[in-house]
This record gives sequence, C-alpha cells and structure tokens, in this order.
Amino acid sequence: MLIAFDSTQQALRAEMLLEYAEIEIDICPTPKEITAGCALSIHFPEDDLTMVKEVIEQENVEIRGIFRAIQAGYEQIEM
Repeated sequence: MLIAFDSTQQALRAEMLLEYAEIEIDICPTPKEITAGCALSIHFPEDDLTMVKEVIEQENVEIRGIFRAIQAGYEQIEM
C-alpha cells in the first residue's frame, strides 16, 4: 500500500506519526503513475491499513490518497 501527499510537510509529518504508532513504513519516491504535489510517498503493509487510516484521520494529516499496487500501476482505494 502507498500513501501519496500534496506536500512534503505532510509526508514528513505522517512519517513521524506512523513510526510513533509502530507501523512499519518506507519512504519512497512517488510513482509516476500517481499525480501528486509531493515527490515523497510512504509504503506500508496492507495489514496495517486500518491503523494507518486511524492515524491519518485522528491527526488530520492531509493526503492525496491511499493506493494499492496493481498490474497496470496503482488504483486509489481511499482519499
């Protein structure tokens, strides 16, 4: 799973919050298939989707969306 952002500030904030919540994440470049205002995205295991959504909602993190990798690129599953 991947979270894309519109700003680097929100990406770095989400990184800090998700690490604090002990969710295994990786910072990576935003894939070219995803149009976003920020070059940074966060990868996380699909098993942690519920927890990631809770952290994002509780902390009012602004995201472009949550995406799942598919054969043809990425599909957006959450906004």
